[in-house]
Amino acid sequence: MISQIGIIVTGGAVRLTESGLGCSHWPNCVPGSMTPVPEMGIHGIIEFGNRLLTFVLLVIAVAFLVSIWKMRPTHRTLYKLAVGLLAGIALQALVGAITVWTGLNAWVVSVHFLISGALVIMATFQVNRTAKELKSREIPRSTKSIGQISFAAWIFSLLAVAFGTVVTGTGPHAGDADAPRHLFDPLFVTRLHTAPVYLLVAATVVVLILAYKQGGNSQLRNAIWWLVAAIAIQAAIGYIQHFNGLPVALVLSHMLGASLLLSASANVWDRAAILPGYRVIAS
Repeated sequence: MISQIGIIVTGGAVRLTESGLGCSHWPNCVPGSMTPVPEMGIHGIIEFGNRLLTFVLLVIAVAFLVSIWKMRPTHRTLYKLAVGLLAGIALQALVGAITVWTGLNAWVVSVHFLISGALVIMATFQVNRTAKELKSREIPRSTKSIGQISFAAWIFSLLAVAFGTVVTGTGPHAGDADAPRHLFDPLFVTRLHTAPVYLLVAATVVVLILAYKQGGNSQLRNAIWWLVAAIAIQAAIGYIQHFNGLPVALVLSHMLGASLLLSASANVWDRAAILPGYRVIAS
């Protein structure tokens, strides 16, 4: 999970330093060379470094798959998540290639980011299921209402991040000076981005109240408080960056916050819902 979040942050650094075309080709960095050449300067090094991190993710994903290979008949959920993460990394590499080939088209860049977000969510599920299946950790049963509202909170977090990519595609940080941008009204897309955030806040408050009324599931309550913290920090960064001209450091922090928000909301739903791979005890 940490490595998946890490590549989002380094990918953000690529865009914010205008190094998106530091390697102007794919799979080669430049024609005739897999690695950057001196003419590409620091931008080539930054972009190539981000590409190399993909291989780190591949190694981790393959290592996990190998470690559970013999257990796949009895731990199907873990096996499916391992295969899904491996496939997602391959898809991410392909979309990365398309991003370069299209000259950093803003829509393709958004898809590139959202795939990384999906991988963060899958990695969160993988961490939880590993603890629950391999370490035989049991969880108290949640109510149907808690499961439904936690799922809604997760969906609202997805929408907030998805609309956030449209805001980014409309903003000034394109990854390259000549990359095309959306022509939307910045204020309109910003308001569109914040609408699901308000719904997320409301759903989080409700599920927190219900979790305390139910009692017994301290893991779920802790997960909700982590989500509360992620929302508060992300909202603060978002407002500060919006009213201060989108400084690079805050934009990068906001990307990190988006990753943590996706992980936190997925963690709440995963702990609240009764899904395959759980051992449940009565509360």
